[in-house]
Amino acid sequence: MGIAVMLLTVAIVVGFQISIRDKVEGFNADIQINKLDDNNSMEPAPINRFQPAIEDLKKLPEVNHIQVYATKNGIIKTKKENEGVILKGIGSDYDWTFIKKNLTKGHVFYPVDSVSGNGIIISQSIAAELDADTGSKLLIFFVTRTRNADSTKSYGYEQRVKTFYVKGIYHTGLDEFDRQVVFVDIAQIQSLNFWTSKQVGGFEVTCKNFKKVDSNEAAINKVIGQDLEATSIRKVNSAIFSWLDLQNTNEYIIITLMVIVSAIAMISALIVLILENASMIGLLKALGMTNWGIQKIFIMDGAYLILLGLFFGNVAGLSLCFIQSHYGLIKLSQETYYISQVPIYLNWKYVTALNAGAFISCMAMLILPSFITSRIKPAVTLKYE
Repeated sequence: MGIAVMLLTVAIVVGFQISIRDKVEGFNADIQINKLDDNNSMEPAPINRFQPAIEDLKKLPEVNHIQVYATKNGIIKTKKENEGVILKGIGSDYDWTFIKKNLTKGHVFYPVDSVSGNGIIISQSIAAELDADTGSKLLIFFVTRTRNADSTKSYGYEQRVKTFYVKGIYHTGLDEFDRQVVFVDIAQIQSLNFWTSKQVGGFEVTCKNFKKVDSNEAAINKVIGQDLEATSIRKVNSAIFSWLDLQNTNEYIIITLMVIVSAIAMISALIVLILENASMIGLLKALGMTNWGIQKIFIMDGAYLILLGLFFGNVAGLSLCFIQSHYGLIKLSQETYYISQVPIYLNWKYVTALNAGAFISCMAMLILPSFITSRIKPAVTLKYE
């Protein structure tokens, strides 16, 4: 039971962390590169699209893909509702894998760098709020800073409106992002901000191994120079990743409790075995066997019981993991947990480490009770035979 619970705990916790992490990555990539300034808004200052360092970044061993992006705040207006959103402008180099995986209706659009498209991808929750569907016409209002005609230094603000047509609807279950992010052609953001086609908000970098995202951030910062800054997804969405890291604490507590309970059960079983075979112990001592020799017999017997328990525990735990991962019998509230069913992630390294750790811990705790055999005296036990 102990090893089965530990396997399920690790599989569920790691599966949950990976599921949420993949969704956050889908919206923001692993690392963002922006202009180095004090602007902390959702609308970063523009940078040149053709950075010399980009080709050097592509040569880094951990870099998987690089794409341009830009963001802008807006308000979607229909006849019935208004909805504040963040427009994420993407270019022809955008990787649609994540959105396609979560697309529930319609299709994605493919920007052409020389032509400004009016397609938009919105979430299922936004579509429901606005009573919109694929093909629906959406008016989005913006407040844009623009240079005054009579001055080269002062800036004014004006309201602008653009028309978009819904091409696709996605649903990830990550409500914090679903209710905010819509995808449009980056040319639309450039037009609204009075940028040229060479100006973008920044670059997004996906890495081959998420575990190395912090070291990759440092490596990228060394390449891009002083005018740009690379920021990892763990910093951009620090609240979410801090919450995910807290799940490890629950995992460690459950595993520790299961190891302790399993060890206590084995200690109790060994003590019962020793007491039941007290006369045999006395006879073996009378025949000249040493205390350590007798201890080894019971420790080996305990090891057999542990291995037997590990076998059946692994069969039970892995079977439950297999059933849940393939059939998803246990459902979750997506509004609360961001996923629709209990996630399972199995890695043989985790399975091996859990089994080895449980076996070593239980064996170590069997050594102390095995010393009870040294307290048994042949004269006393054989007297009543």
